[in-house]
Amino acid sequence: MSNIYGTLDDRVRCKELLKKVKTAEQCVEFFKPGMNIGWSGFTPAGYPKAVPIALADHVEKNNLQGKTKYNLFVGASAGAETEDRWASLDMIDRRWPYQTGKNIAKGINEGRIRMGDKHLGHFAQDLGYGFYTENGRIDVAVIEVSAITEDGGLALTSSCGLVPELVTVADKIILEVNTGQPSFEGLHDILMQNKPPHRQPFMITAADTRIGTPYVPIDISRVVAIVESKHRDKGRAFSEMDDTSEAIAGHIMEFFAHEVKRGRLPENLLPLQSGVGSIANAVVGGLAKGPFKNLTVFTEVLQDTMLDFFDSGKLDFASACSLSLSESSGFPRFFDNWDKYADKILMRPISISNSPEPIRRLGVIAMNTPVEFDIYAHANSTLVGGTRMINGLGGSGDFLRNGYLKIMHAPSTRPSKTDPRGITCVVPKAPHIDHTEHDLDVLVTEQGLADCRGLAPKDRAQLIIDKCVHPEYKPIMQEYFDIAAKDCLARGVGHEPQLFDRCFKMQLNLAKNGTMKIKNWDMKVDLCE
Repeated sequence: MSNIYGTLDDRVRCKELLKKVKTAEQCVEFFKPGMNIGWSGFTPAGYPKAVPIALADHVEKNNLQGKTKYNLFVGASAGAETEDRWASLDMIDRRWPYQTGKNIAKGINEGRIRMGDKHLGHFAQDLGYGFYTENGRIDVAVIEVSAITEDGGLALTSSCGLVPELVTVADKIILEVNTGQPSFEGLHDILMQNKPPHRQPFMITAADTRIGTPYVPIDISRVVAIVESKHRDKGRAFSEMDDTSEAIAGHIMEFFAHEVKRGRLPENLLPLQSGVGSIANAVVGGLAKGPFKNLTVFTEVLQDTMLDFFDSGKLDFASACSLSLSESSGFPRFFDNWDKYADKILMRPISISNSPEPIRRLGVIAMNTPVEFDIYAHANSTLVGGTRMINGLGGSGDFLRNGYLKIMHAPSTRPSKTDPRGITCVVPKAPHIDHTEHDLDVLVTEQGLADCRGLAPKDRAQLIIDKCVHPEYKPIMQEYFDIAAKDCLARGVGHEPQLFDRCFKMQLNLAKNGTMKIKNWDMKVDLCE
């Protein structure tokens, strides 16, 4: 597929739709306060830009902050110049199901934005079922596309998100045709799904299996505007690998080698899923330098290091929902080497990329980063302190509940302004649980790797303390576990020992005194330690 830029006339091959060309500013008339709005996009990739920016400009110019609010539904996060700016102008009432940005997080935690969190694979299909609005419909869907075929099929851009579901439930559709970047036409695998009981299986037997078409079919009578856009994705760049992330990657590489030697993994492993962030980037970087060859990826998001992975010759093919490359280096590199990468990548809607069916059939190895995990292998991915939302659950649970191997990796400690060592990411009990002990197999920090498969809770706890906890916190954690086990076993309730009068003492001490290094576990002692 050619990657020429082309004009709007070149990109819109359904000439009937050219009669509906409007400016982004002219589209403001289609939006009324309280509407349910859907956007394309998944992570800062493939999201509409011209129309959301024009709406924000209109609100700002006319002093409508807080008076013009919408319910916003997006496959995952969008660029800061759109959803985070909307949040800064108090334009969002409800937001589902995952977001990024300081302003939107602030609005959520201050109670001005009502956010709902959901496994992304579930959210897409549930939106199609009509679960999230009173009438089951979306008022306006704004979708970024690369091109429109002769019969109105949508060739998307750098992500698929929940576009198939959006075009099914949207009353009005606005199409942003992005001519400011090469066309992604041909890189998508779209399958329009029926509702139960008429849904068909996904016959995906390998990462490169195509089951649909490159286009999203739509009812062109619902298209109210075609808008030309030249805005590129504001993709994020993640920090370079450091000693901590490299150590985590090293432990995982050793574990894979061990599993191959034991015959539990083939020499080219199994399809890999890697979450978003610096540690995930480091793990992919480790694979690019590692001994494994002919690898495949079945994941949500492809980040910059996936290009390194391709360049290493170790990665044969990658299936994802989003090509979420950095604006400054990732996308320019991809566009400059289009013929090198394009035939090795396939993008699918989130309802397929995150579906339990192919994840389990392919035996995907899931690797994700939580905020923290506890000694019994429960993990928190969303809420700091159990109450403050960061971004949301994302799609990690889709893979961790259904993968062949379910791995979570985190630093043993995170930096803190009030403690030189920082706070521990391994705690007695997670104050919020997104992933339960039943879904996780392996936990990793730079200190070591705990393979929890086949272990009873108390054995699992001791292994996690031994392998994953930072040395400065290990005596504190060991003391808690010993006290809890002795107390609970004496009372005949010792299967998974916890003392609920003190299991959160480290977090309470952090909130009050700025450190998680408590002196003892006696709750009679005041927390001013």
